[in-house]
Amino acid sequence: MSSHAAAQPNLDRVQQIGLGAFGVGLLLCIFGLMSNPDQFIRSYLTGYLLTVGLPLGSLALLMIHHLVGGQWGMVMRRLLEASTRTLPLLAIMLLPVFYFMPTLYEWARPEAVAHDKILQAKAPYLNVPFFIGRSIFYFVVWGTFIFVLNRLTARQDAGDPDAKRKLNNISGPGVVVFALTVTFAVIDWAMSLDPHWFSTIFGVIFMVGQVLSTLSLAVVCLRLLMEYAPMKDLVRPNHFHDIGNLMLAFTMLWAYTSFSQFLIIWSGNLPEEIPWFIHRLKGGWGVIAAGLIVCHWALPFVLLLMRFNKRKASMLAKIAVFILIIRLIDLTWIVQPNFSPGNLTVHWLNIAAPMALLGLWLAFFARQLKARPLEPTEIHRLAAAAEHH
Repeated sequence: MSSHAAAQPNLDRVQQIGLGAFGVGLLLCIFGLMSNPDQFIRSYLTGYLLTVGLPLGSLALLMIHHLVGGQWGMVMRRLLEASTRTLPLLAIMLLPVFYFMPTLYEWARPEAVAHDKILQAKAPYLNVPFFIGRSIFYFVVWGTFIFVLNRLTARQDAGDPDAKRKLNNISGPGVVVFALTVTFAVIDWAMSLDPHWFSTIFGVIFMVGQVLSTLSLAVVCLRLLMEYAPMKDLVRPNHFHDIGNLMLAFTMLWAYTSFSQFLIIWSGNLPEEIPWFIHRLKGGWGVIAAGLIVCHWALPFVLLLMRFNKRKASMLAKIAVFILIIRLIDLTWIVQPNFSPGNLTVHWLNIAAPMALLGLWLAFFARQLKARPLEPTEIHRLAAAAEHH
């Protein structure tokens, strides 16, 4: 019996749930595209930013694990590798954003650029061909690292003694390249929605959110798989405790970076920077901002401080699902006020578009997870993971 044969029915069920969510979301998105194309692409971009964060966060955690080790990474490694291999799907998912660029981005409309000196000054960087070319470049860079890492781990499982050293050597510069490319990608896809505004910490906030989303996804997956071989012989309460501690750390880091951005910009009170926050603090958006303080930081912080919450898989999985939902709300708060500043508008496409994207991604992720054994074959490290206490 293969190492994932026992878990096969559960993975099949996850794949079916993903395809079902994709089917329902797709039908709703088609209707939304015909009835309100502007709202469709705004909701689509929000869902895309959440979905693309899962393979990117997985890539970051995978490289960090190869650099520093740790039993938390051992039990998660196959999940992270399967997640990274979904990146080609995310490259295809970006095509609607390319098609609707004039709807999303002010700088992509020639008539807007013609009457705005700031946009004219930024035109050498913010223009349609260069935007598309940069996006392709990002995916080529990420895909190269993903291909090499997955190939080396396969060789490591086959007994190659040099694979571990090569993984370590690649992951070091890989983390630096990852940070730079993700920062520029976030500037392109999200920050340039308001081309008059800028923040030097914006990319860091997104990267922290991506890793937090990935850790939450890993907890949910481990909870589903821990009752089946081989994971039931490997996953222990202390593994969930370690991952819970990482979730706590990144929850605090998200709060720190987000507050730092707000504090610096608000205290500076510069006319080219402060409107971004004013648009998100007026009306209903201000209620969402207050809710994010409570639900994205205070509540997870308190829950993850409690040791028994982190050692109990079912409880930690519930916290992880909650965090994933809040991550979607946070991204909605970042994207939507660019089009309705100070006026909170809740549209059913804000749920339908992310549901379609995440459903398709989940089905593809489950397929990738079934393609390889769930446990690495490094015997001594597996033994250490099983005995970890």
